[in-house]
Parts: sequence; C-alpha cells; structure tokens
Amino acid sequence: MKNKIANALSDFFYEYETPRQVLVRNRRVGVVCRLIQLGVLVYIIGWVFIYEKGYQSTDTAVSSVFTKMKGQGYTNVSGNEKVWDVADYVFPPQGDSSFVVMTNYIVTEGQRMGRCPELKGKHNCSTDADCEEGSFKRQMTGVCANRTKTCEVLAWCPVEDDHNIPDPPLLMSAENYTLFIKNSVTFPLFDVTRSNLVEGINSSYIGKCLHDPEDAPLCPIFRLGDIVKLSGFNFETIARVGGAIGIVVDWTCNFDLHLKHCKPKYTFHGLYGNPAETDKAKASVGYNFRYARHYMENSVQKRTLYKVFGIRVDIIVQSLARKFDIIPTLTAIGSGVGIFGVATVVCDLVLLYLLPKREFYKHMKFKNTNTYAKDPDSEAGSIETELSKVRDSYMYVLD
Repeated sequence: MKNKIANALSDFFYEYETPRQVLVRNRRVGVVCRLIQLGVLVYIIGWVFIYEKGYQSTDTAVSSVFTKMKGQGYTNVSGNEKVWDVADYVFPPQGDSSFVVMTNYIVTEGQRMGRCPELKGKHNCSTDADCEEGSFKRQMTGVCANRTKTCEVLAWCPVEDDHNIPDPPLLMSAENYTLFIKNSVTFPLFDVTRSNLVEGINSSYIGKCLHDPEDAPLCPIFRLGDIVKLSGFNFETIARVGGAIGIVVDWTCNFDLHLKHCKPKYTFHGLYGNPAETDKAKASVGYNFRYARHYMENSVQKRTLYKVFGIRVDIIVQSLARKFDIIPTLTAIGSGVGIFGVATVVCDLVLLYLLPKREFYKHMKFKNTNTYAKDPDSEAGSIETELSKVRDSYMYVLD
C-alpha cells in the first residue's frame, strides 16, 4: 500500500504531460483556421480594446446641480398691468435641478369658501333630485340652482372657469429668460472632481456669453427660447399649454489624457407636451398645475387661484469616466487568447468528421494503446500498460 502511494506521488510530482501535436497540410483546413484566427484578432483589437476600451476601468460620477433663472415678464390683462420676476414665475424657487417656468396662466380672483352653483355645462340639473349630495368630484349640497340650472357645490367660490386658455400665451416674454446651470461631478474611483465652469470659464466670460452649440458650447448660460428650439419644440406652441424639456449634461471623460480634456457636453430633448403632435390617442398634452395665494379681507379668508401652464425643465447628468488599469487589460488579453481555441475546435471537427480522409486523420490524431493485466497472484498485482513509442514530436500529414 505504501509503495502504491509513493509511486502515485512520484508520478504526480516528477512527470510532465504534453499534448500531442499533429501538423496537417490541408489548404481548406488551413484557410478556415487562419480566417477564424483573423476574426478573433479583429474582435479583440477592434471591439474589445478600441471600441469597448477593455484596457480601462470605469466609474460614474456623484453629481450636484444648481440653477438660477433671470429675466422679467410683463402682462397687461384687461388694463391690469403686472411685472413678473423670478419669484413669481419659477416653481419651486430653490434652484433645483427640476423646476417649472410659468408661460401662461388662468387666474380666478377673490375666491372664498362657501356655496355656489357649478359652471354651466357641468352637472346640469332640473330638480334637487338630480344633485345627489356628496357625489361627483366636488362636494354637492343636494340643491339645484335655478339661475344656472346646475348643482350647487360647497367649494371655493366662484368656481374656476378654465375652458378658455389665453392665446397667445400671456408670458411670451419668457422666451428671453436666461438659465444659469452650475454642475459639479466627482468620480470617487479616480479621486477626480470637475465643474462645468472649466478652464477659461470665469466671471467675465459668464457675464457676456450665451450658450451656442457651435460658437459657445461650454457657456453655462442658456436662453429659454434657444432651449425650446434645440429640443425640437415651437416656443409659442409649448408656452400656451406647457410641456417638459430635458437638458442632459454629459460627462464622458478619458483620464488617460490630461484632466483639462474632461469637459461637459449639453444636449436638449423634448420629453412631452407638444400640442402639435399628430398622435390623437394621447389623453393629455401639455403641463399645468394650480397654486393659490391666500389673504385676509375683512376678517374673511380669501385666495387668488392660478392655473399655471409652464415649461418643466429637468436637468439630467450622465457620466462615464475611464482610465488605464492593468487588471482589466490582462483579463481582456486572457479572454482573447482563450477565444483563439475556437479555431482549433472548428478545424478538428472539419478534419475528423467532414473531410474524405477523416479516418486517416483520426488515426494520426489519436494514438491507441494496448493494455493487459498481469496474473492476479503476482506480487505486484498491477495493470501493466504498453505504450507505443512516439516516432516524432510532430507528424506531417500530407493532403
């Protein structure tokens, strides 16, 4: 038993096995092999290393966005002149990465809590029985108003009439508002922090620049009308009923180059809300919401209700940074070397199963051995294997 274990350990530590190689001279098989190897080489170099940058590690950024609107609007509705500033037309006013710029509105002034009839055409009635108390979206009182022939409701009175949207939009001056975007990104893996106020973007430059994709692509000051135009919308159309626009700040950086080459790229996308769309199946277009300004008058709480139509701006930061790393490089090379084995597998299949001389190639590739067992009563009691001698390290098989 000890001898068997010792022999096994000796065979394991002191013997080396090498695969047998057979050199086959066959034009068809040789061409197939080289074409497969060429394809693998093109894949490794072209796709893995050049296109996918397999020799680099990647990281995405942690981002922060600050915004500021500037500009004044002016309206004159029925002789009532009003100047609108940032505090009036931006919601919310904190400088978030997502906000709404008011471009049109419907105002209902002097509302107070009480009982009043619904608008004509809504919840029509002829008797009190037609106004079931507590039904529908509004709180009904169960009374049919004789003057309007509509159900009486408990609500802020007079009720809002939002059927007629002002056209043209009341705040067409919003086209000339400007938006300042300040964006900072940090790539934790590479310990790199960048701002969209890159080299050359100082206070004097910001004071006079206006973003243009060709002439001033790095300027962080954007005219609202230009944003709408670059997103594919018509300003007057979207200003009337509102909509949404996405501003994408793209940080795609290669840190194998100098840090100054890591710069943002701005793109603009219309998200929804274009009333000119031909898709008539849409249930709703535009963007609107309501807000109220409450006040006290003669010890009575009142409010002015605004239905606001506006352009919602969503600033989206996307990022991808790359830098050379030895580990993904070796992984990509190792994977490529392994794929080269595909050529051997395919060529073996062609040799052993498709060519006319496949039996001859099988005989050359596989060497059979004859084995027989000794007398079981012998001292060794082992199986002796007779191996045929290898004539040459490489055998040349002629086509």
